[in-house]
Parts: sequence; C-alpha cells; structure tokens
Amino acid sequence: MNTYRVAQVTTANGSFELAERDTPRPGPGHVRLDVDACGICHSDDLFVSAGVPGIRFPLVPGHEVAGRIAELGDGAESDGWNVGDRVTVGWFGGSCRHCTPCRQGDFIVCDNLKIPGWAYDGGFAETMVAPTDALARIPDGLSATDAGPMACAGVTTYNGLRRSSALPGEVVAVVGLGGLGHLGVQYAAAMGFETVAIARGTDKADFAKQLGAHHYIDSTSGTPVAESLQSLGGAKAVLATAGNSDAIAATVDGLRHRGELVVIGASPDPMGISPLQLILRGRTVRGHPSGTAQDVRETMEFSVLHGIRPIVEAVPLNEADAAYRKMLSGAARFRMVLTTG
Repeated sequence: MNTYRVAQVTTANGSFELAERDTPRPGPGHVRLDVDACGICHSDDLFVSAGVPGIRFPLVPGHEVAGRIAELGDGAESDGWNVGDRVTVGWFGGSCRHCTPCRQGDFIVCDNLKIPGWAYDGGFAETMVAPTDALARIPDGLSATDAGPMACAGVTTYNGLRRSSALPGEVVAVVGLGGLGHLGVQYAAAMGFETVAIARGTDKADFAKQLGAHHYIDSTSGTPVAESLQSLGGAKAVLATAGNSDAIAATVDGLRHRGELVVIGASPDPMGISPLQLILRGRTVRGHPSGTAQDVRETMEFSVLHGIRPIVEAVPLNEADAAYRKMLSGAARFRMVLTTG
C-alpha cells in the first residue's frame, strides 16, 4: 500500500471528504495499523469543531479504532507485538510517561495524553500509526465493529462501574440509554448490581429490560427521578452517561448515604448541585475518564465472557460525513462505525 485513504475535515466544523495520502512508516515504539473499523464518538466533535487547543487541519479524527498490525517500528516486537495482531486504539492513545500522573502510574490522566485525532491522525482512515502503549489486543470472538467502540464507550462505562463504591446486590442507576448508557446497563447487570435504567419516555422501558435492567425510570413521568430512586432504597452509585447537566443533577437526591455520582457524560454546562446535598448524606461526585489500553483489554474480555456487545450501525469510510452528521443530530441512537472493508 503506497497510498491510503482518509476521511478528513480541512476547516473547523467542515464537511468530511476523502483524501489520499502517502503511507506512513512507524517510528520507534510505534506500529502501523490497517484499520478495519472505527467508531464515531460524540467527543470527536471536540476536535472537528476546534473546541480544544492545538487542533491542526486537515484533521483525521477517530479514537475507537480496531485493526491489524501491518508494520512494526523499532522496538515494537520487543514490546510483544507482531504483524497480524488484532488490536484496538482508544481515547488513551499513549502517554508521555514522565509527568507526575504518569510517574504515579495514573496514565489515563497523563498531562500530555495522546488522544488520536488530536495528538496524531486517528482512525477515520484505512491505515494509521500509533504508539505501542496505546494497543489493546482484541480477544477471539469479538469483531472489529464491536471492538472499536469498546476502546472508548465500552471502557469508560465498564471502568466507571467497576471503580465505583457499589457492591454486587446494591442499587446502581445508569442515566441515559444512548451510545454509552446501553453498554452501561449491560455491564451493571453483569456485575451483579440491582440495575436501574433512567431515560426519557415510556417507549424505552422494554429495551432497558432487554439489556438487563431490573427497573426503569421514565424521567418525564412527572415523578422526580430522585424520588423514584429513593423508593428503591436509594442508589449506591449513579453512572451518568447522558451529556445533560440537569438530568445528571436530578439524580443526586436519589443517592443513598455515602452514595456516589460518577459523571462520564460530557457537557459544558454547570450542574446545579448544592453543598448541602452532598454534606448531609456524605455523598460524593466524581468525574471519570476513559481507561488505559490494559483497561480496554479487560473490558473486551469481560464483554466476551458475558456476551455484551455494542449496538452499532456500520457504514463505509466514504460515507463518513453522513455518518458523523447522523451522530451529531442524535438520529444515531447508539454507535455509528466506519468500516474500510
């Protein structure tokens, strides 16, 4: 392959267009992947809209990548990788290894985190180069279109739940049933939590139960969400996947004593939570980032063990713009995934 195709934008909020580029060579500690699939994450809009500093155009986003190693840079083989290995690259696209968080072993909050589509070209392409510390091996039984979203949406919800303070049998609520939430409900049920799904409208109740939810709360019913949660004994943890600050804040009074609100749904709007809501019952609120490559691997292995899969709509790379717009509009309820095959 002397050239390869990418789906790129040339200006902020521009349309995606196909372009050909010369095939890159991986440097030391890097590999080149032949991309099989790449999920479209709502966070990609941070980069396409130039909503974060340091964005350079033309831009190739994509941080839910699944592919096969096509070429090894110096040192990659000694890191345990071989040509042909099936791997993912997610939001964690590598770390600097020298900042304070890295020196403490907390690589996912690296001060210089290398997010694909920001630090280097992402997976909206037929090939890409990534550092070896970003790679997670895809287990047998998981397709590329399923594995890609696991590298961001999957690991974020899985880690958010397993690192919460909730224990099996305790009430855990998942706010939202979209690209993150539909995975969160599956993980929560598989982890043994008494799982509550919270979403808008009665039409999602049956779907929530199919995902494994034991209870469903319609946030538009007129009964406050917090009251509905307290009728179940109060939630030990709430995983907030919806990017809606009001919907997230509405769950706080539904937490039991020492309950925990885990926020993974991104929104620029402030949350209306008072100090008294937290202090009197000893509640906590924390933001949760994605996960390292090792976390992604563990997410995929857990998913295979429990039959958990994302619900995806796969489209070819040349339809990237339409797929991206569908994601932005909310018409794509779950995960849009670009494929190169």
